[in-house]
Amino acid sequence: MQSDIQPWQLKMFRRSIKKQLKLKALLKLLGDTHGKKCLLVTNGDNNGALNWYFREHGGEWTWADVSGENNDQIAGLLGEPVHAYKEADFGIPDAQFNCVVSIDVLEHLQEDQPFLKEVKRVLKPNGTAMVTVPNGDPKLTANRIKWKLGMTPEVYGHTRAGYTIAELSGSIRMAGLAPQKTGGYSRFVTEMIELVINFGYVRVLAKKRGAQPGHIAPVSSGELKTHGMAYKIYSLLFPILWVASFLDNLFPTKSNNAVIVTALKQGDV
Repeated sequence: MQSDIQPWQLKMFRRSIKKQLKLKALLKLLGDTHGKKCLLVTNGDNNGALNWYFREHGGEWTWADVSGENNDQIAGLLGEPVHAYKEADFGIPDAQFNCVVSIDVLEHLQEDQPFLKEVKRVLKPNGTAMVTVPNGDPKLTANRIKWKLGMTPEVYGHTRAGYTIAELSGSIRMAGLAPQKTGGYSRFVTEMIELVINFGYVRVLAKKRGAQPGHIAPVSSGELKTHGMAYKIYSLLFPILWVASFLDNLFPTKSNNAVIVTALKQGDV
């Protein structure tokens, strides 16, 4: 009975292998947030499920999105305001947060330094930033397959393919933060499962119904209902896909198709 009254965002999250891997990797690197003031910033590709689980993880959270696309949907799920931040001006005082988490923002921006410098500005001294982006390494097999099939960065609403860990660490360092830990998630098998889902949505389902460019999955309860039959079929297949995703363990960590870097705002800088 409880599953019937779950918010649609949580239902979708529990049917997304990649998002569950993302949450697990992020929380592992983030550590304990109890008693801390934290900020989560996203950029459009977010329905609020990740926010929900970060709040459950502990701490006092503020929510923001750079695109402002789904803020009402996220606020409806959380019962809390979601702020629209400009990428180069968050519009809040300095040194507000013990941690700032940026999920899949940089790949949407023309320039990453204004945003990263804002992240540094709003961090308290010795605060931690955590940034995740797609791995843009053109040598990754999954990237080559995606681009060959026409699922290029532009289809995802990105201005670039992403960053390698070295590139992301370099950009973070340039903004005045000190990289500390690195990680990642989604190796070849999971990425191929995600590709089939995204390809089906963008090239078949959404194309028929005129969805907005840059959307690779339903972003509202209305869109999810529109594709209800396809979602039911996918839900039936999900247990098989979940088991198949464990084959990712056969691939090295350097093949992660999403990367994470944590960084420190040192001293009173």
